[in-house]
Amino acid sequence: MAHAGAPRDGDRFVNLVGPLDRNSGAFVPFMFRKLWATVTGRPGGAKLVPFDHAALEHNPSVTWIGHSTFLVRMDSVTFLTDPIFSERASPVTFAGPKRVVEPGVPMAALPPIDFVLLSHDHYDHTDITAVAALAGRGARFVVPLRMAELVREVGGEAVELDWWQQTEIAGVRIHCVPSQHFSGRSLIDSNKRLWAGWVVEGPTRRFYHAGDTGYFDGFAAIGKRFGSIDLAAIPIGAYAPAEVMRPVHVNPEEAIQAALDLRAERVVGMHWGTFDLTEEALDEPQWRFLSAAYKANLGDERAWIMNVGETRKW
Repeated sequence: MAHAGAPRDGDRFVNLVGPLDRNSGAFVPFMFRKLWATVTGRPGGAKLVPFDHAALEHNPSVTWIGHSTFLVRMDSVTFLTDPIFSERASPVTFAGPKRVVEPGVPMAALPPIDFVLLSHDHYDHTDITAVAALAGRGARFVVPLRMAELVREVGGEAVELDWWQQTEIAGVRIHCVPSQHFSGRSLIDSNKRLWAGWVVEGPTRRFYHAGDTGYFDGFAAIGKRFGSIDLAAIPIGAYAPAEVMRPVHVNPEEAIQAALDLRAERVVGMHWGTFDLTEEALDEPQWRFLSAAYKANLGDERAWIMNVGETRKW
């Protein structure tokens, strides 16, 4: 794979494999089932534990706030990934996927943030209320192409990057890397903003955040380019039904294979147990992930399932 920017079709971005087949015949009935599920609700979710103020100061450390949101400390920086603190992952406050677990660290308890990474524009990854609040606290944003407008509309500052581009903040290099997904916040802006993953590279640590992605050759390309990743945050939920979700969301077994492709020393599962987005049981991803990790000879020290609110050193 050439290390070029993201391919395009006119004014819309496309994936490295071209347009994705998400089985439109299965997608429509799936959406009706999920609309009903948002009304009735389902049991389960990730375990919530009280966060430790002192642990938030450990460096290096990672704290799972929920979904794809991590507070990360490494080398000279403290940063957030895909911050969502709102009750719903939705353009409206009265409908759409509702949290089943509250944020592990409230916004008011966060330490000063050097920068925020946004992987793409979907509502469960770009929470405009959180973006505005963090911008008001002085945090800078690093985003894929054409996403800066969302940040600037609420008073924030953002650096836009294409795949394989980088920027430097406070002594670390932030690399925008490919993912396999899609974008859109309305019926008319499909794929007009880029989607991406991130590698944060400091003097002593490399952290990878996959954003949202299906399984693809890009994991191996990232691993080859960087040599190794100290901690990889990879999604493990929102994979059922497979005929709809597999092109854009890895399942737990694919997440473990992605970690191996990345040459990751440690991998932590994310994007599960916080919002009820798809049809697998809310508690299923963690067990499938750990089972796959065991089969791949990755022990508890290398494959992590964290509690919401938990901090670990790495």
